[in-house]
Amino acid sequence: MRKDINIPEVKDVYVAAVKEFNETHRTDDWNAYIINDLEQPLELVLIVSNGYNEKKTTSQMRHKLQVLPAKSFAKIEFIEDSVLELTNEFAVTYFLDGKMFEKKFIFPGGSINDKNKGPVPSMLKEGVLAN
Repeated sequence: MRKDINIPEVKDVYVAAVKEFNETHRTDDWNAYIINDLEQPLELVLIVSNGYNEKKTTSQMRHKLQVLPAKSFAKIEFIEDSVLELTNEFAVTYFLDGKMFEKKFIFPGGSINDKNKGPVPSMLKEGVLAN
């Protein structure tokens, strides 16, 4: 039965960790963003995030966006320094042209750091893209 379900491949949608200066706390913080680099909006975007390794697991966080416009991005959450050592997973589900898409975006433990930064689509900033 499951083999009969066709879930299309996710293209031009990304999750990125971007280091930004926080004016309020006067600190450099990592923030997770979802990026829509498509020419069409994404509808009913659902994101479930958590971090884990062999010894620790964080609580799951759930996020919802009714619409993510074309060629845009939205902040998902702040990434606390203590979870950077963990594998951070973002399970993303959305609708596009009446079809459901889903993908797990993963930052391996320790991969969110300055040496791994590169250009981030649609943001005109540097950050780390999830696998």
